Amino acid sequence: MSITLPRRRVIPGFGLTMGFTLLYLGLVFLIPVGAFLLYTTTMSWETFWNAVTQRQVVASYKLSFGGSLIAATINLVFGALVAWVLVRYRFPGKRLVDALVDLPFALPTAVAGIALVTLYASSGWVGQYLDLFGIRVAYTQLGVIVALTYIGLPFVVRTVQPVLEDLEAEWEEASASLGADRFTTVRRVILPALLPALLTGYALAFARALGEYGSVVFISGNLPFRTEITPLLIVAKAEQYDYHGAAAIGTVMLLAAFIMLLVINGLQWWTSRRHG
Repeated sequence: MSITLPRRRVIPGFGLTMGFTLLYLGLVFLIPVGAFLLYTTTMSWETFWNAVTQRQVVASYKLSFGGSLIAATINLVFGALVAWVLVRYRFPGKRLVDALVDLPFALPTAVAGIALVTLYASSGWVGQYLDLFGIRVAYTQLGVIVALTYIGLPFVVRTVQPVLEDLEAEWEEASASLGADRFTTVRRVILPALLPALLTGYALAFARALGEYGSVVFISGNLPFRTEITPLLIVAKAEQYDYHGAAAIGTVMLLAAFIMLLVINGLQWWTSRRHG
């Protein structure tokens, strides 16, 4: 009769590390979010509904969610292209370009907003030429999308880049040797391998854009019903001591973002199982 001994982990301490993990998550995320939602429940349904359905608030929802989705979609395409170029090609200044991708991480968002205004204002370096074609960026909804695209690009690039580095070029060569054209190789070989990472990068870029404040307030102009984003509206209500209104709007943003991220992560899980 053989006795099976329990397997010992190379690095012990699971209970201790799990305890620290739960403590950290509780202090940083669960307790603040739980307290926030608990505070929201102190409002009556009528007060909550009136706060989240005002015309100005609904207009800010449309801009925040719509702009975040557009910016994340743009980053999904061009972030994948940037990651492809950085991984697959060698060219002078490659390290510089790779470092510039992380610039939105290092640059304070307020500084980024001022820089974008300097570039895209009617008298700016780029804006003065766009004005010749009737294109206005600063203080418009287009400016909001530009700012959200700027801060979200690194999330897609840095999520896709490691997957591309692990994707052997021999797969593409084998596909070509079997007679597949470039479009078929991308569709049948490269895209299935990258899809989970692309969805993850998309979700991160969307979540980052949805909560962005610093860079947007400078380039948007903060015009009610036109270029006012929801995070700015929450701050404005808090400054007016309308804490119930700020909490109600924040709850809608939290729930909507959670549902969208849940859907995106569900799609990521489905694609990984299908192509795994």
